Amino acid sequence: MLYVGSRNSLESELIPKEGFEFKAVTAKYFKRKITLDNIMTLFASAKGVMESFKIIDEFKPSIVVGTGGYVSGPVVLAAHLKKVPTMILEQNVFPGVTNRLLSRIADVVGISFEEAKKYFPQNVQEKLIMVGNPVRKDIIETDRRSSRSKYNLKPEDVFIYSFGGSGGQISLNEAIIDVIKNYNGNKNVKILHVTGKKHYDVFMEELNRNIKLGKNVEIKDYMYEAPIALSASDIVIGSAGAITIAEITAIGVPSILIPKTYTAGNHQEYNARALEKEGAALVILEKDLNGTTLLKSIEEVIENKGKLKTMSLNSKRLGNSDVENKIYAAMTALINAQK
Repeated sequence: MLYVGSRNSLESELIPKEGFEFKAVTAKYFKRKITLDNIMTLFASAKGVMESFKIIDEFKPSIVVGTGGYVSGPVVLAAHLKKVPTMILEQNVFPGVTNRLLSRIADVVGISFEEAKKYFPQNVQEKLIMVGNPVRKDIIETDRRSSRSKYNLKPEDVFIYSFGGSGGQISLNEAIIDVIKNYNGNKNVKILHVTGKKHYDVFMEELNRNIKLGKNVEIKDYMYEAPIALSASDIVIGSAGAITIAEITAIGVPSILIPKTYTAGNHQEYNARALEKEGAALVILEKDLNGTTLLKSIEEVIENKGKLKTMSLNSKRLGNSDVENKIYAAMTALINAQK
């Protein structure tokens, strides 16, 4: 396997550490408006296609798979022009610009939400297959009973796990303070909130100015044991990234989703609404988020055991299983069709 990405990127460091070969190509993000930057992007993409031609000639891949980032553009296009089988994967409900363009030339388009179908052109609908987003094995395999035991939770206790993605979410950090004040010292409600490393000091300063934390509240800057926290949770509060949603639905946890407004194409709101539509989540937009609205949503869920159970079942129903094998099967089918 050869992984192709952009220079000086996170993957350029992580992929070689995992033992895979890495090659870099030139690519730039394509904005949704006609700008001077987009003209420069076209030149960068042309250079990226030429670099991709060279990589494909040297590596001779059986198939090229694009995962939706702008780097996928020149690589998948080059593969198509070289008549190498191509597949793209779309993680979100609302596909990005790159994947909407590539869907016209890719042989197969793997999607993660049924809702995504309506956002692709009509003439590519026959290429769409439902595969889902891969989820780390430890998310699925972690035992709920042992996870709750780790947090000293009794069966009737409610465990609230909140986080705003790996980097944190300022709007959630601000709103959760009122929630913590409300439940601080409550023996039947446990709160674990993750601030994000760069927001931790400011958050703790604000929190300590207002209250003295009880034993039922735990604050972390980063969550290294996310599978255990997710497994133990009765409700998850967080943003609506595709992988977060894949993880919470894989194990069937009800959620309160707060889509980040600055994401490309506002795709997180599309993700969140897909779960809301199926009764698996409540959605609060960042513009409406404050301590009062968040607390009201939490109470709506945890004070109604029937609603909590129904949301849990709906969440589990939306989860995708055996994702890696579905993707691999689609890849091998494409390869075999070329023989």
